[in-house]
Amino acid sequence: MLRFAPSPTGSLHIGNLRAAIFNYIIAKQTNQPFLIRIEDTDTARNIESKDKEILNILNLFGLLWDKLVYQSDNFNHHRRIADYLIAQDKAFYCYCTKEFLEQKRQEAKAQKKPFRYDPAWAQIQKDTNPNPTIRIKGSRSQIRFYDVIKGELCFDPHEVESFVILKEDGIPTYNFACALDDMLYDISFIVRGEDHTSNTPKQILIHKHLDYDKHIDYAHLPIILGESGSKMSKRDSASSVAWLLEQGFLPQAIVNYLISMGNNTPQEIFRLEDALKWFDIKNIAKAPVKFDIKRLRFINREHLKRLSQEDLALLLHSTDPTIGTIAKLYLQEASTLNEIREKLDLIFAPKDIHRLYEGQDFSAQAQILYNEFHTLLQSQSKALESYHSLKSELTERTQLKGKDFFKPLRILLTGSSHGLELDVLYGYLRFYLKDIVRIS
Repeated sequence: MLRFAPSPTGSLHIGNLRAAIFNYIIAKQTNQPFLIRIEDTDTARNIESKDKEILNILNLFGLLWDKLVYQSDNFNHHRRIADYLIAQDKAFYCYCTKEFLEQKRQEAKAQKKPFRYDPAWAQIQKDTNPNPTIRIKGSRSQIRFYDVIKGELCFDPHEVESFVILKEDGIPTYNFACALDDMLYDISFIVRGEDHTSNTPKQILIHKHLDYDKHIDYAHLPIILGESGSKMSKRDSASSVAWLLEQGFLPQAIVNYLISMGNNTPQEIFRLEDALKWFDIKNIAKAPVKFDIKRLRFINREHLKRLSQEDLALLLHSTDPTIGTIAKLYLQEASTLNEIREKLDLIFAPKDIHRLYEGQDFSAQAQILYNEFHTLLQSQSKALESYHSLKSELTERTQLKGKDFFKPLRILLTGSSHGLELDVLYGYLRFYLKDIVRIS
């Protein structure tokens, strides 16, 4: 079984989503179940309804799970295992207060030494601290594991010292709950970000103390850098999956981009189901990858081009396929749904003919054109049936020429003084002229 284990302490970011996609693909390729495990051990930081938000996004991206579990449902199991480890002399009670440990950290810092927990401290405050933690005994030997991206990794005993597995309030720590649940649900392959690399030997140590010897494969994905080249943070808008969706990027385009990051794919533009045929996590580059919004915009435009007129219209909240056709024409200029909506909104909004366009005032010409256009609409003139007949009729009626004719005509039809060729666009706009040719 493979798993994706988000925490409901914040919004889903693209690094999380990338890990979810890879776990899902490998599960499908190997015919194993795909588990979603909500890791809600950090009760103080959990945000209400964040789990539902995360699940809704996964569903939107087509990452359908076979099983959903909440880590908190297993807390009693975690506590029983902690008690078992104490009984086996593989864990112990630690009565150190947070203040005591902070003092020791500051002392180590003052001496310019790395802080290391000393098991001899465990009983010092036993008489004054009624709420001990439970710590697992540290490793006595090197812990090695093979990472399919990074290769062989080795951690010395001092890097996997004694650590807390059960907090003073009886809540299991992240590493303890994670290690036990991976055992409980028979996880065979763990794909996650490289920020978890140092957690892996701790979880392996827990497995060893419990004599759990099932082989687990690991892949730690390199971090995603912001466009500046530094590590992407929550302050970067583009790191948020919700933000990308709000900007009008399609789920299938985001999937396409995240799979192709640091990866030589046989296709440039593809869908999730295509990747199931050829994806190999061993091909993911070891080096960090830089997020490129321009690349994502290109991929998004290509996916928009592949949509039918009907489907594109629906994404723009219209059941009229012609709206989808107009939208496709604007893919020469636009790359996201939001940018297309902006173009359509300008077309169908009343036109402000009195403002400056490209620093010029076309209000007088636009008013003349509007009056004659309105006359043609009222009489249902056949001149409205094609762009060329309309152009001829309005030129004759207004006696306007050159940019004094074409600029205000474009403004009346599109709300902009520049853009797509009107002779192409008009063939679709003509069905909505009464809604389009309006002035504010």
